[in-house]
Amino acid sequence: MRKYNFVRPLLLIAVALLVKSMVTNLSMVMGMKPEHAENLGFMAMIIAAIVVYLRIARNNRKNQ
Repeated sequence: MRKYNFVRPLLLIAVALLVKSMVTNLSMVMGMKPEHAENLGFMAMIIAAIVVYLRIARNNRKNQ
């Protein structure tokens, strides 16, 4: 296990949860039903996690 960075997975999880929370809250403030706001927040969380992972992976490939 060489050069494993513990910050990257924590950053990925933190960004995903923050995006989910923000999208869910904004959707509910705009008048969306809580169930639909949760679903929208979950979709945003998945998209944010994929984007952050791809950015981390791309930067990791460039550094090697």
